[in-house]
Order: sequence, then C-alpha cells, then structure tokens
Amino acid sequence: MSETGKFSFDDKTVEMPIKRGTIGPAVADIAKLYGQTGMFTYDPGFSSTASCESKITFIDGDEGVLLYRGYPIEQLAEHGDFLETCYLLLYGELPTVKQKADFDYRITRHTMVHEQMARFFSGFRRDAHPMAVMVASVGALSAFYHDSTDIADPNQRVIATMRIIAKMPTLAAMAYKYSIGQPFIYPKNDLDYTSNFLRMCFAVPCEEYKVNPIVSRALDRIFILHADHEQNASTSTVRLAGSSGANPFACIAAGIACLWGPAHGGANEAALKMLAEIGSVENIPKYIAKAKDKNDPFRLMGFGHRVYKNYDPRAKIMAKTCHEVLTDLGIKDDPLLDVAVELERIALHDEYFIEKKLYPNIDFYSGITLKAMGFPVSMFTVLFAVARTVGWIAQWKEMLEDPSQKIGRPRQLYTGAPRREYEQMASR
Repeated sequence: MSETGKFSFDDKTVEMPIKRGTIGPAVADIAKLYGQTGMFTYDPGFSSTASCESKITFIDGDEGVLLYRGYPIEQLAEHGDFLETCYLLLYGELPTVKQKADFDYRITRHTMVHEQMARFFSGFRRDAHPMAVMVASVGALSAFYHDSTDIADPNQRVIATMRIIAKMPTLAAMAYKYSIGQPFIYPKNDLDYTSNFLRMCFAVPCEEYKVNPIVSRALDRIFILHADHEQNASTSTVRLAGSSGANPFACIAAGIACLWGPAHGGANEAALKMLAEIGSVENIPKYIAKAKDKNDPFRLMGFGHRVYKNYDPRAKIMAKTCHEVLTDLGIKDDPLLDVAVELERIALHDEYFIEKKLYPNIDFYSGITLKAMGFPVSMFTVLFAVARTVGWIAQWKEMLEDPSQKIGRPRQLYTGAPRREYEQMASR
C-alpha cells in the first residue's frame, strides 16, 4: 500500500506520495504541488530537496557514513585502487579480475590527448591559474573528439566516459607543467593511473623519474576518497548542464567551474592558508582563543563539515595516509606541518572541539599531504577535479538513463517590482 502525506493551505489540502529509499530519509513527492495549489516550495541551497533518484552514493552525516554503491569508503580505500572504484561507480558492482584488467587497459590507452592540445595551451598566459586552464581545456575536448559527443548514442557515451577519465590527469599535469614553464611529459602505458599522473607532473626529460610507491598509494587513496559525494554543488551542476542535452565534455567543464569555488573544492587550499596565517606552534593558543570567541571573525578551516555532524569517515583514512607520507618523506622541519600536527592533537582532545564536533576533516589532512608531495596550493583543486570526474560521469550517465528526468528548471520567489508601465524618457 502506497504512503501519502498531506499539505494544507487556506482551504486546500493535497495528498503527496511518500517515497522511501533503501536507506536514508523518506521524501515527499511535490511534483504536482503547483498544479494543485498554485504554490511552489522555497528551499535556498536545496538542503531539504531531493533533486533526483540515485543508486550511486549515500551519506549519513549524523553517523559519519559514506557508501559508494553500498560499500563503505573505508573498505574501498583500504583494499582497492582508484580505477576499481571508478568501475564500481560507473557500473554498480566491483569488477572481476577480467573486467578490471579490461577496464584498466582501456583507460590506460586513452590517456594521450590530441597533439594540437599543446598549441591550445600556449594561448594561455603563463601565470594563468591551473583551474582556469582546466575549465577551458576540458571544455575544448568536445572540439577535438566530436565522435563521442552524441549523448543519444550509448556507444559514444561509453567512449566519452573512457576518454574523460583517462585524459583528465594528462590535462591536469599539462596545466601544472605549463604553469611552471616545464615541457609536457607524455603518459606511459606501463604505469598505473596514479603513478602515471605523478610522473607526468614531476618528471623532466633530462633524467629518469622513479615513482615513490608510498606517495602513489597515498594519492590513489585521495582520489578514491574524493571520487563522489552525492548531490553536492559541482555534481548538481553537471546534472543540470546534462539535463539540457549538453555534451559530456561541456558538462564536466561546468562541474570543474563550480568546484573552483572556495566554499567547495577550495577548502583544502583554505586550510593550508590558515596554517600559514598561524605561522608557528607558539601562535596556536592565540588562534584557538580567537576561534572560541563568538565575536571574532576568525574561523578554523579544515575542521567540522556541513554534511558530517560526526567524524568525517574520509578524514580517518586521510589522517593515516597523511602520517604515512610525512614519515616516508622524512619531513620534519616544515613549520606549517608542525602547526598542523599540533592543531590536530588539540582538536582531538580539547573539550570545546569535541563538544562541537569540530574534528579535522578531509580537507585538513589532504592539504597537508599534497603539500608534502610537492604540489603547489594552486593545484589542490585541480587534483580534486581529477578525482571527482568519475563521480560526475557516473551521475551524468545515471541521469541520462533515468526516464523521469527532465531539463532542470528551478522556481523562484519573486520579490521585485510588480507590473508597471513604461514611461518615455522625457517624463522620467
């Protein structure tokens, strides 16, 4: 028997179907609310609105749970690799040995980009932000690969998916190399996804580059942890762009543009800037006092999370990974890392932080880890985009295959001037 809820206003009462997922809150289907009452709902930020039905990712912020296709993020990050996670997000199940080998092969052999892309890069200013370069270059892929832009063709959708996941790290490495004035490094097919990316970023033609397996595994985990996160701002942007029928390269470029915002993908960058502002361990008590002062505008970045009201499950893995990298690289004399380690200790033991659940989040640890690896702050959000690409593509693919999806068209509460008549300029 189907469930319904009731909404009453003035002399009208309407029944709304109640839908339940496998886990998580139930939803009220308000699709016919306007037709029956002439009213819209008002929900800035869509924090109480389900914009779609999805089988990909589930978050329980109160309990600190993140599941990809039902699998806990902790297990995937501990036991799997990034391309296995990509396969899971795209197809719904973990791959068999044969499926994994085939998927890895196809991704690896799509990593090169059209040679004319190199000339495309030369049109940017040398000091262009790598995220600006990524927005432009990913969008430009549709000008180089028109044979995979017909979203009505299932085969072209598969090819576009392989291309985007494979070429994203190549473009990201090119954006980095361009920003520092070094030559582009071509991908190598005998390296795994993350090792290949590290080599394209840090190798130079005049000497051999050996990938550090600890660093490669750490970056692979970072990619897994950032691969998808339900209907966040950038994912919603990709779905909204895709709902109009835009080609997949344009949709992902739109997601990258949204991710660039400091409130979204720039959080780890903000956390590192905060550590730089604090400067030294001796200054920490002063900044802790500022953070506790309600009248002080200072906020500790990298602590707490809008969604997770408990400990961010990704932060537990990221904390372990961060310490592994710092130990392996032997980094001991970096003041920023000293500040980070002490802040972490305080946050995990100070009653104020515990009471308010201001635990270090993934952005806190990932910023420290990426800095230790040698990435500049300007590349942090680019790396986020490389990881999140598979989530965007999986969500885009799911949206296209959902018969109930329509072009996105949010409503508004209009508070402007009512109807008025035009006046000739002479009488104004």
